[in-house]
Amino acid sequence: MPDSSGDDVADFGAAVAMVVRTIPSGRVMTYGDVAAVLGSRASRAVGKVMAHEGSDLPWWRVVRSGGLPPVHHEERALEQYRVEGTPLTWGRTAWRLDMRRARWSPDLDGPDDPFITNA
Repeated sequence: MPDSSGDDVADFGAAVAMVVRTIPSGRVMTYGDVAAVLGSRASRAVGKVMAHEGSDLPWWRVVRSGGLPPVHHEERALEQYRVEGTPLTWGRTAWRLDMRRARWSPDLDGPDDPFITNA
């Protein structure tokens, strides 16, 4: 439970930012993927962090689970995906990310895992 100072919320936001910064160019993670890396199921909280603090991050690399970019940012995201060579699939009237090829997960096997904290 967060304390009244908001430290837990700030720590979560900082942790989300740290994960998002590690996503390589041309790859994506879902909101749920980011939460899972942090040992959480709070994908909506990740979305809230991205909505409020994500402008300084590669926000287009965090997507909805169905392979769609952040709501209301589709055109700007598509520009970034094209620049980065992010795998896309095209239908007759719409596009989405090719999640099979674009999805990324950090390697959490090593002792230098930046997402594990000694609490």
